Amino acid sequence: MTLQTDQSIDTSPIAVAADGPSDLDPLWRAVETEMRTRSNDIHVPISFAFAERLCEAYPEADALVVRVAILLHDSGWARVDETKIISEGFGANWRQAQIRFEHELKGCMIAREVLPGLGYDEAFITRVTDIIDGHDTRVESYSIEDSLVRDADRLWRFTPAGIALASSWFGQTPSFYCRRLRAEILPELITAAGLEMATIELDRAEALLKIAVL
Repeated sequence: MTLQTDQSIDTSPIAVAADGPSDLDPLWRAVETEMRTRSNDIHVPISFAFAERLCEAYPEADALVVRVAILLHDSGWARVDETKIISEGFGANWRQAQIRFEHELKGCMIAREVLPGLGYDEAFITRVTDIIDGHDTRVESYSIEDSLVRDADRLWRFTPAGIALASSWFGQTPSFYCRRLRAEILPELITAAGLEMATIELDRAEALLKIAVL
């Protein structure tokens, strides 16, 4: 069932999103090295911006949990065998590839390494790691915060940057990948706000990238 909202939904281009609060800048700096793997330094900031918009659309969610979890969710890619990230992580059975389970586990480890020193308590950290663990490989969402992180993680794929990177990872043309987005990823979105953002963002991206003719 789609998670509805009675709040306004910001569907303006994510590329023009205003700078958000700087409260998590120490955390960004703490995982700078982890952001240099698998284009995390592009993927994660874009997904983070979508997460902040989703938090505005669902004010009942704990926004800090969502923001910290999306910031750290893919940090574990930095500690797996880089030679297998593309060959196994983006193969035919990519959702259940062993390397995807590994990157989730490593992401939880990184969260437990960096968050205590930044003042986060054990209860908060557990809420974050419960989301990171299974964000790619688990079918069900455990909480509203989990749902917002899952949607934010997918929403970046609908942007020109996401289409460019992901289509190259999967070895597909942008037009083929856009068809996959509509057929496979749009139906996976949990929130009504995420679905609206994704649809509008994809319409814009397809027009910009000349998908109808290329």
